[in-house]
Formats: sequence, structure tokens, C-alpha cells
Amino acid sequence: MGKAKAKAEQIKGKLKEAAGHAMGDRRMKAEGKAEQLRGKTREELDRATDDLKKDTR
Repeated sequence: MGKAKAKAEQIKGKLKEAAGHAMGDRRMKAEGKAEQLRGKTREELDRATDDLKKDTR
């Protein structure tokens, strides 16, 4: 997954969390937080993969 997609997932999660907060929907808010975390994790994984590729050259 690319860095842009990981960042988009974080943004989508932030919007979902905000919508859940505004509507008082705890489940939606939690899903939004989970999406943000998934996006951050993928972003870090991409960064680590890039670092490994640089080290092996």
C-alpha cells in the first residue's frame, strides 16, 4: 500500500471519528479511531520498507 493510501485511510478515519462523535455513535467513533491506527501502521510499515530497501543498496 502506498503512502498516499495510508494517509487517506487516516483522514477517512478522522472524519468517521468526528461524525461518530457528533452523532453520539460510539461504535462509529471507535471504527474511525481504528482506521486511523491502521493508516498510521501502514504508513510506518511503508517507511520501514523504504529504509530497508535503501540499506540493501
